[in-house]
Amino acid sequence: MMPDTNNGQSLNAITVILVLAEQDALEYLQSILTFIDCDIHVPESPEDLGRLVERFSDRSVAVFLSGQLPDKERSAYLSMIGECTPRPALIQIQEKSGEEMLVSGDVLGILRLPCQYDAISSLMHKAQVFAESQRHGEAPRRPLELFRSLSGNSRATHSINKMIEQVADTEATVLILGESGTGKEVVARKLHYHSKRRGRPFVPVNCGAIPGDLLESELFGHEKGAFTGAITSRQGRFELAEGGTLFLDEIGDMSMHMQVKLLRVLQERTFERVGSNKTVHCNVRIIAATHRNLEQSIREDNFREDLYYRLNVFPIDVPPLRERVEDIPVLVNDLIQRIEHEKRGSVRLTPAAVTALTHYRWSGNVRELANLIERLAILFPYGVVDVGELPEKFRVGIPVPVVETSEEEVLPVVSTHGDQPNTVSSMPRLPAEGLDLKAHLANMEQSLIRQALEESNGVVAHAAKKLKMRRTTLVEKLRKYGLQRGQELTGL
Repeated sequence: MMPDTNNGQSLNAITVILVLAEQDALEYLQSILTFIDCDIHVPESPEDLGRLVERFSDRSVAVFLSGQLPDKERSAYLSMIGECTPRPALIQIQEKSGEEMLVSGDVLGILRLPCQYDAISSLMHKAQVFAESQRHGEAPRRPLELFRSLSGNSRATHSINKMIEQVADTEATVLILGESGTGKEVVARKLHYHSKRRGRPFVPVNCGAIPGDLLESELFGHEKGAFTGAITSRQGRFELAEGGTLFLDEIGDMSMHMQVKLLRVLQERTFERVGSNKTVHCNVRIIAATHRNLEQSIREDNFREDLYYRLNVFPIDVPPLRERVEDIPVLVNDLIQRIEHEKRGSVRLTPAAVTALTHYRWSGNVRELANLIERLAILFPYGVVDVGELPEKFRVGIPVPVVETSEEEVLPVVSTHGDQPNTVSSMPRLPAEGLDLKAHLANMEQSLIRQALEESNGVVAHAAKKLKMRRTTLVEKLRKYGLQRGQELTGL
């Protein structure tokens, strides 16, 4: 294992301050960080931490803070970190495997012990970017998987942005609907950013990722001794979000028992910590999201109808990426810029490669696109990716443009992948005398439609499937070109 330099900077360029609860965990992290030549310091108090941050203000500083510290001690360290200028990156440490932790909005990430090198490397690179942005007076950068804006040129994206503008500055509860990976949390964060609560916390919680028996404690907090393992009192997400926004992601996965408790909070704006009978008043705006059909869940007795109507005051439906392919060029550019800004390399895509991406179904939506761009940046660092360099599933069905060329011109290279011939490996060159692009594309479209019909024995539905389009769209094109099923095309 060697120091990581993939992003152009070694990990030893960052000063690490360790604040841990247990000596074994401290020694474990010290041994790993020493091996990769990090500059390590262990403060004796919050004031000592402040002096260390000031001493190394010209360098990137990351604080590794244990989630198992007593609340009072942890709060003192968090308060000191908040007062530091520039503010160091904050990474929360989970010292014991399987122990649930409460994460504050200022935490850059969580490192669970024992850890793998890749995990610590990734977090420290993010810490470098964060710390550098603080030193240069820039706003904190969010991780790559979270987007700062709803990007795109499609009518659907413009409509969603308009709805966000209309409802953001109100107190209405918003229900965001859409498939996984479409950007529901992006919408939630933008709603918070443009609201009057912008200066207060935005606290997300994934209701589907937390076991049902722990979700109540996670949302409402617990008192010391409330259950086995509750060695200290802890605040819940509602208290952490006081004055701000609580984002309940995957609300459709919440148990019926918790739905009842959540409904009471929405109605009365009060709750009790687990193990306490003291009523706590809360001032929190609720934004919920789910990929499930809640109306279907109501019919199946998996979701309370009264809670649904409490949440569904202002619904925002985020369509899948395959229904807003006009957004893909903008999103590709946005994702590349973020990789560059986080010093994770760079890559460029040719127009043909971007066009190929618009033909893909994107079952994973924007998250899948983000993963692809990150993968290409690793495979082709600072390179240019054409259609031929895309993973095979993104190239299937992309036709080869046929262009008349002179003897000196280079024809496109055609490769065959299984039963999918005629995929593009490189783009054709424009003839020296030019061409009528509109007529050329129309001829190409007619040729491909003819091939699809011939291979489908004239069955329009089967031909449409081969062409990855709706049957009604193909029927419209047949009418446009005056074609009939099975008819030979002329003039091609």
